[in-house]
Amino acid sequence: MTIPNDLTHIAFDADDTLWGHEHIFVDAKSRCTELLQPYLSPEMDLEKELYRFERKNLLIFGYGVKGFVLSMIETAIELSNGRITGFELQQIIDLGKEMIAHPIELLPYVEEALAQLGQYYTLLIITKGDLFDQENKIARSGIAHHFTHCEIVSEKTAATYADIFRRHQIDPGKLLMIGNSLRSDVLPVMEAGGHAAHLPYKFTWHHERVGEGDLTSSYFRPESLEQLTHQLLAIQSS
Repeated sequence: MTIPNDLTHIAFDADDTLWGHEHIFVDAKSRCTELLQPYLSPEMDLEKELYRFERKNLLIFGYGVKGFVLSMIETAIELSNGRITGFELQQIIDLGKEMIAHPIELLPYVEEALAQLGQYYTLLIITKGDLFDQENKIARSGIAHHFTHCEIVSEKTAATYADIFRRHQIDPGKLLMIGNSLRSDVLPVMEAGGHAAHLPYKFTWHHERVGEGDLTSSYFRPESLEQLTHQLLAIQSS
């Protein structure tokens, strides 16, 4: 596909697009599995059970570390038949605190891309999750100054994007959304009339995966953020 030559806005997802994030959850699940091992029978699949609670609790707790920890505690209580100790539950809570305080590690070429693209395009962050946690990560990232708007939403749907476009008076046909999730960063943006580029991260949470039948060929698949940045800059110099 050819990138439109009249783009005015570029929006970035945050977690797993600007900085790594899902690997923190992968590590936390591994550590919780080790913690709960004495309570697990051979046929129990902790990750599957945790995801069941996470999906059930999304409408209550929302996305992010806090919701994950609460779901993990609920999972631990059920799988242990209530036998898990207060000390072990405290370890899960402490793990959540550790996750929230985890250093922000920018992904390759992010700083260079923002510095270069910001000369020609209006840059936005559109991310979902816990408001306090996301604001904290954006502040600690050291890159907030590159963005004109930072939108933190509870869910990413076509209606969510349409509302953002309307409030900021953005022509959706002149916006490119860059993100790691087909479900959240690509499909709903295109449904709202925008363009999207998919930059997958090394880990993808179950909830963000989509079936082959949901995919479309109308989004961009760059090999890297560096390649995409060079393509966008080439348009400006042509």
